[in-house]
Amino acid sequence: MARGTLRIYLGAAPGVGKTYAMLSEAHRRAERGTDVVVGYVEHHRRPRTEVMLHGLEAVRRKELEYRGTLFSEMDVDAVLARAPEVALVDELAHTNAPGSRNTKRWQDVEELLRAGIDVVSNLNIQHLESLADVVESITGVKQRETVPDEVVRRAAQIELVDMSPQALRRRMAHGNIYESDKVDAALSNYFRPGNLTALRELALLWTADRVDEYLQQYRADHRISAAWQARERIVVGLTGGPEGRTLIRRAARMAAKGSGSEILAVHIVRSDGLAAGSTKELAVQRTLVEDLGGTFHHVIGDDVPDALLDFARGVNATQIVLGTSRRKTWQYAFGPGVGATVARESGDIDVHIVTHEEAARGRGLPAARGAKLGRSRVVAGWLTGIGAPLLLAVLLTHWHPGMGQATEMLLFLTLTVAAALVGGLWPALVSALGGSLLLNWYFTAPRHSFTVAEPENIIAIAIFVVVGAAVASVVDLAARRTQQAARLRAEAEILSYLAGSVLRGESSVKALLERVRESFAMDAVVLLERAGEDDGWHRVVSVGSRPCLRPEEADVEVPVNDRLSLALTGRMLPASDRRVLSAFAAQAAVALDRERLTDEAGRARELAEGSRIRTALLAAVSHDLRTPLAGIKAAVSSLRSDDVAWSPEDEAELLAGIEDGADRLDHLVGNLLDMSRLQTGTVVPLIREVDLDEVVPMALGGVPERSVALDIPETLPMVAVDPGLLERGVANVVENAVKYSPEAAKVLVAASALGDRVEVRVVDRGPGVPEEAKEHIFEPFQRYGDAPRGNGVGLGLAVARGFAEAMGGTLVAEDTPGGGLTMVFTLRAAPGGAPARAGLPVTATT
Repeated sequence: MARGTLRIYLGAAPGVGKTYAMLSEAHRRAERGTDVVVGYVEHHRRPRTEVMLHGLEAVRRKELEYRGTLFSEMDVDAVLARAPEVALVDELAHTNAPGSRNTKRWQDVEELLRAGIDVVSNLNIQHLESLADVVESITGVKQRETVPDEVVRRAAQIELVDMSPQALRRRMAHGNIYESDKVDAALSNYFRPGNLTALRELALLWTADRVDEYLQQYRADHRISAAWQARERIVVGLTGGPEGRTLIRRAARMAAKGSGSEILAVHIVRSDGLAAGSTKELAVQRTLVEDLGGTFHHVIGDDVPDALLDFARGVNATQIVLGTSRRKTWQYAFGPGVGATVARESGDIDVHIVTHEEAARGRGLPAARGAKLGRSRVVAGWLTGIGAPLLLAVLLTHWHPGMGQATEMLLFLTLTVAAALVGGLWPALVSALGGSLLLNWYFTAPRHSFTVAEPENIIAIAIFVVVGAAVASVVDLAARRTQQAARLRAEAEILSYLAGSVLRGESSVKALLERVRESFAMDAVVLLERAGEDDGWHRVVSVGSRPCLRPEEADVEVPVNDRLSLALTGRMLPASDRRVLSAFAAQAAVALDRERLTDEAGRARELAEGSRIRTALLAAVSHDLRTPLAGIKAAVSSLRSDDVAWSPEDEAELLAGIEDGADRLDHLVGNLLDMSRLQTGTVVPLIREVDLDEVVPMALGGVPERSVALDIPETLPMVAVDPGLLERGVANVVENAVKYSPEAAKVLVAASALGDRVEVRVVDRGPGVPEEAKEHIFEPFQRYGDAPRGNGVGLGLAVARGFAEAMGGTLVAEDTPGGGLTMVFTLRAAPGGAPARAGLPVTATT
């Protein structure tokens, strides 16, 4: 069965119209005859949204009861049984009530997609996992309901539902989003213009990045190399010279003129070494680029202009920034230079030539063609070796006769050296042989014959041939050694970068493969692995478009070991490149092992932590469970004894001891279970809006009468918490405070509002805790100072902090002025903010 498709309406904040747009799309599809049902849609009592539900079939919901409250969730089984073509599922990031089959609604959606049902859903930008910390820093609200980015990235369509902050605030003021009693608080807190503007920018940028991914994939699939100027990407060509910093800053100013622009600095490492720059200067320039928000890339290319343009087209660049050539004027005789060549062949990519202080002070960017003996250079060498001696013979015969045989011989020897420099050994040997024949025919007596009258002339011609051949051989050998040294230098630079990435901690396998792809200008690079000889290959990590599935399908394949292989597609590479590729392959294997060892170490830490907790639990339980059990057993045995006639007062005392021991056991077991839930991450708070005076008084039932003073002002806003978790957390803290407070001093439980937060302070007058021990008291199985073991296993404060953090709040310890300890719960105020009802402040003593 084909997998269903997912369409997501993405918004910057609640109220922009995501649900309305989703329902409008459902009506459009239904009018075309598509079988559409409402799996779950919440209209939040917004009249216009509620009207849009009319005419659409809705699948019944599942009712779940949790802690006395009835919750309504999507019935996944009912939707699967109905098997529509399209299902509408609201609020993709929603956390399902306990008892549901899946913890998150996006997991429900995955089930529908696997069943072949298309799903239309919606999401706010703050619920993306990768942006949760950014949103928290902007709004001050920690997001507990998030969706993994990969789930959203896999959506077939992502449509942005946008609205300006001013328009959204007007909708809020008109009562189209929240009820009227919550509007003022919302406008002054979460829906402030600055918050909405920042969230809108996040939504726009994230959507633009996804569009860019789709565009790059489309261009790769259709082999489109021309630049599409949908977004400014500025490529900076660096030579390793001091002018690079000027170019980078100039590109940064250009990028600042357009939002979303990117800077990509690239250094071409040529195999002939002519483009080699200062390693130290390149390191400085890399740091500068990264500080300005850009990226740095190394690319291998024998022809600098071609490599630079290939890189620019590969990243869909719109502009290239190069520096004015540092070559002297006479050096232009050897070629137009990289800047002129790139400008001529760039096509629709704009090229900026930037002046700098180093211009014309020495060769910077090399000529377009290198010293490698290419086809054109070999042809030029043969023309020099054959044509130049003939032309020299004509000139000496008609225009300068009688110069002397020594001079004529030196001129022919010069042409032999020139042929060696241009075309290598064989053109030089032909030039030497041809020059000796021409010297014999035209300039050695008897002329116009190949005979030599004087013996010394025979020796001179023989010496000429030997010297010409020797010079040609030496020049050719020097050129080859220069090329080899340059090649090794280029390899050393790449390997130096590889070693630097290891020292910098860049251990990501994917990032390493991306560097391989860029450096060797390949289409795709994939690390393949197989478990055994008879098992097939599978991809571990891949980058680029259309990576291969087996090593034999690759253009270049570098075996790493018996089970790993690095495969590259795009073009054939010379054998000399395999040395560098082998180093990259070995590093990829090391990085893969490191990632897997890191994962195993994480699991080992979890096991070790669990083992530590179990050990501490056993140590604590051995005494703290046994003591109340022993007391209960002794009291029961005494009551059942027939040897003693107990008075009513004695019986009441024994029964009270049994009840007290049972209460201690119940409290101890409750804390153990709560800590177990916190350690395993199974605490799922059900956040709702409540008044503190409904929860806090219930938390005081386990402390002696008249030991706590309660002060909750009537002006406090409602808080967004799980009432059950808050009650347990406050109860643990209050019991701890009463335990350490003097009998004559009451513990004060007071609440106050602070911005979009509400603080609950539990103040005691006990001995207090030193500053260095304040965090230590929140660790599991910890008692401060000389607290007796019968006072518990040291879990109360750890559980309280865990519950506070699970609800998006905090619990910290502060010194009480005048002596003692103050525990401060910081809780989120409800979005509505205002108290649920007006009345007298809750001020009581219990």
